[in-house]
Amino acid sequence: MSRFSRTLLLAALVLPAAAVSAQTPTTGWRAEFLVTMNGAEAKYIQLAEAMPADKMTWRPAPDVRSVAEVFLHVATANYGLASRLGAAPIAGLNVQGVEKSTTDKAEVIRHLRESFAHFRRAVEAYPENDPERKFRWFGPPEITARHFLFFIADHNGEHLGQMIAYARMNGVTPPWSGGDN
Repeated sequence: MSRFSRTLLLAALVLPAAAVSAQTPTTGWRAEFLVTMNGAEAKYIQLAEAMPADKMTWRPAPDVRSVAEVFLHVATANYGLASRLGAAPIAGLNVQGVEKSTTDKAEVIRHLRESFAHFRRAVEAYPENDPERKFRWFGPPEITARHFLFFIADHNGEHLGQMIAYARMNGVTPPWSGGDN
């Protein structure tokens, strides 16, 4: 079994069974992205679960996103940017309002889970043979679908690092670190 296959299997075991569907790719560029995304999701969920509920409103400075707002910012990106891959918006969800919608820990975790599942379904439904399709983006006039997934992986990593710092500033050790300080 290749290292990639073992990593994909581990990601499938770490996530809830509902997160892995019959159409989850096991090879190709989408599968490689999903391994990265599934790992980030697992860490976000573990970190959100480890954060005390009363710390969801904590922020390192005025005018900086709170713990809940960062988690919900990630959820907002997942919900909204899945449309770039052709996903329909979630009925009744105001994506622009998610980031400041709640500080309730259970609701924050629910949004994280649902938004990652929504983005995962968009990746699964996107054609494997179309990584070069281009669309308009923030910076360069156009990017490919593959480049877009690199952006999402980078965005997830950036805010995961931020949340690790927030957690440690609040005395929470990331659960996957094995208790190492």
